[in-house]
Amino acid sequence: MTSITVENYLKHVYEEQQLLGAETELVPVGRVAAAMGVTAGTATAMVKSLAKARLIRHEPRRGVRLTDSGASIASQVVRRHRLIEAFLVKALGLDWSEVHAEAEELEHAISDKVLERIDAFLGHPAADPHGDPIPPHTGTLARQKVTRLTDCRTDVPLRIARVLNQDPDFLRYVASHGLTPGESVTVAHREPAADAVTVRAGAHEPVTLGTGAAAAILVESASVDD
Repeated sequence: MTSITVENYLKHVYEEQQLLGAETELVPVGRVAAAMGVTAGTATAMVKSLAKARLIRHEPRRGVRLTDSGASIASQVVRRHRLIEAFLVKALGLDWSEVHAEAEELEHAISDKVLERIDAFLGHPAADPHGDPIPPHTGTLARQKVTRLTDCRTDVPLRIARVLNQDPDFLRYVASHGLTPGESVTVAHREPAADAVTVRAGAHEPVTLGTGAAAAILVESASVDD
């Protein structure tokens, strides 16, 4: 059995590796510290402990990546978290802006038996309400072909795949402008001097986002098959 703290560290390294696009990529310890909300020194001390336990590989001054054992634990924590989020939205009717914090608590308590019943009840969803892919019970998570909204050309039909920022206010704001997974979106205009982009989602009025906000929205080609 691993502790909640260990599971959380492994989960955040896993998620960062997924965003970097390769399981072999090193995640800077600073990014792990930021994700955990701790100082760099605290994160480094935990990283050394996880390396001794052979759950991660640590290359000083370069970063960390999961071992096979660490990745196995992390993927199941992420699976629990994302299936719980889907259940809270689809079965209990909670808003997508509310479920991240709830899932953070429940992911460490729910049994595998209950989790698999939830998965079957939901029809084995591929993603959670934020578009984050749900790792399979066995095997590895397939790579998504996605791009940050900030990196897209203008006037190209796109579809929102994921929203990375889990802040409730942010989620409510983007939802009010139609910027939710599955919705069509187009980058209408770039404003480099203002560090912003103007986007249009479906029939909604255009909205201007700072590049930090736009970078938290991942998109895919609108021609990708469902």
